[in-house]
Amino acid sequence: MLHIEIIADSPKDFLEQLQEAIGGEVTERWSEFILRINNENAIGSIRFIPFDWGVNLIDFDIKFHKEIFMHTKSHDDFNPIRFIYPSLGSIKHKFGIHNNVKEVGQFQSLIYTNKDGGYNDIIFPKNQQLKINVIQIVRKHFLKKRTTNVSTLNQKLYEVFVDTDHDNRFSSYGTLDLKMAELIKKLHNIKAKGMLRILKIEAKIYEILSMHIQQHNRLLAGESIPESISKSDLKLVRKIGNDILKNPSKPYTLNQLSFKSGLTQAKLQEGFKFLYNRTVTEYIRHVRLESARDMLKNSDLNISQIVYSIGFSSRSYFSKIFKEKYNITPNQFKKKLKVVLL
Repeated sequence: MLHIEIIADSPKDFLEQLQEAIGGEVTERWSEFILRINNENAIGSIRFIPFDWGVNLIDFDIKFHKEIFMHTKSHDDFNPIRFIYPSLGSIKHKFGIHNNVKEVGQFQSLIYTNKDGGYNDIIFPKNQQLKINVIQIVRKHFLKKRTTNVSTLNQKLYEVFVDTDHDNRFSSYGTLDLKMAELIKKLHNIKAKGMLRILKIEAKIYEILSMHIQQHNRLLAGESIPESISKSDLKLVRKIGNDILKNPSKPYTLNQLSFKSGLTQAKLQEGFKFLYNRTVTEYIRHVRLESARDMLKNSDLNISQIVYSIGFSSRSYFSKIFKEKYNITPNQFKKKLKVVLL
């Protein structure tokens, strides 16, 4: 096990101290700092991006060759609220004064902060590929933002956000949330460059933060995964959802998807409603319509070609449900695009 003690005055200081402990090289472009490591300690990268008003991102995409015990001190200059989500792998967390170690598994969230002078302990496992999204909020800066309105938060989170003197310790371990993984995947797939890239990433960060807060609200309200469906069942449902997203034109049926996944039709429906707020049929139709809209915008195919390429057999039916969803017909949508381009 490799013990690392970090006493950082800023998130950038955190990255520099981490580099001193495990090695690697830091590159910077448009305020996006990346620590790349390939040595006896680890292989992979850690990305750090600071934004205005005390918000910053730390993204781990790494495999440690040793178990890492990270001992981080909180103090007045840098004691953020941390929102953590492993989309691959798992970590363990405890406060320095406690012996109670809790695992934060794949697709599970953790929100925590500590008192000034307190230690936060994160344990990264050995030889496990990790993808961990960390959003940090420095409260004193964040609350100065004119659009920040923490009074709309639930009472518990409100107390955490306004505790700018860092008098209290707080942690919240969320339940399984696969929707956040999809949002983080979109964050990683941003291809823009320069200032536009940073702006797009920042917008996604606020979406992810919003999802953390929503999940905490559901947790306080006592909402949880339906008892009739397990975490492994939901992972299978997510895989099916991703397969449909990649290949929307296939002739999917509930019976075929049930056979392929090994889940009953009832569990499939319940899983889709929990993850996507849609039945299986509604989800397939939604994915096809989103794909059709993208093709109308980005391809030279005519409407009939698009209809059949995404798995519909009737152009009139496609036009009907397209208008129901987007409040415009496919023809009107295509004409509107031409006007914009002229």
